[in-house]
Amino acid sequence: MRTLLALAGTVTALTLAAAVPAAADGSAVLTTGGVGGTAVAVGDTLTAPLATGTSATLYSSATGTSGVTCTASQFTAEVTGNPDAPGAATESVTGHTFDSSSCTSNVTGVLGVSGITVDHLPYTASVASDGTLSVAPASGSTIQTTVKLRTLLGSINCVYQAPSLTGKADNADNSITFTNQQFTKVSGSSLCFASGYFTAKYAPVTDAGAPVFVN
Repeated sequence: MRTLLALAGTVTALTLAAAVPAAADGSAVLTTGGVGGTAVAVGDTLTAPLATGTSATLYSSATGTSGVTCTASQFTAEVTGNPDAPGAATESVTGHTFDSSSCTSNVTGVLGVSGITVDHLPYTASVASDGTLSVAPASGSTIQTTVKLRTLLGSINCVYQAPSLTGKADNADNSITFTNQQFTKVSGSSLCFASGYFTAKYAPVTDAGAPVFVN
């Protein structure tokens, strides 16, 4: 029997705005109303759920399908810097949640997912004009997620960490995508996988309901 682990991150994971192409001179990196639109104000809060029809997954390998799947997750990030493009906007990832009632596991011996917690928040995030998204923990800390699983042997906690996360923003659907971001188990039962690979697409990223673009 083996069990799965931590959904994380994503991010903790996770944060920001959607994006790619070049914008008009003088526009900010993050805008609403379209590419080259109105600058997102420092202090604004950005949110994004999972893209419709998609799931967040944490699998035991980059090419496998064994692990934990959740259909409801959301991140929240506060904009801390939004300079003129080209450049990189910065954010503080203050929330990254997974609805455990939407999570399932196909791992032998796992009966269900009791909870998924993203630890050590807030994280620092930056999104560059080319759409590259980077998420990092505070100095001296790590990105960490704890997954509590119900198994045939009782309840277990699997704790996973990653030094950083990298994603990609896309203006076509105002999305952020994380693909096979690797986490390593730092504590937990021998039933927990040694590594977890996190994949998720969040869309649309919005500022007070308005889609966010990256310039």
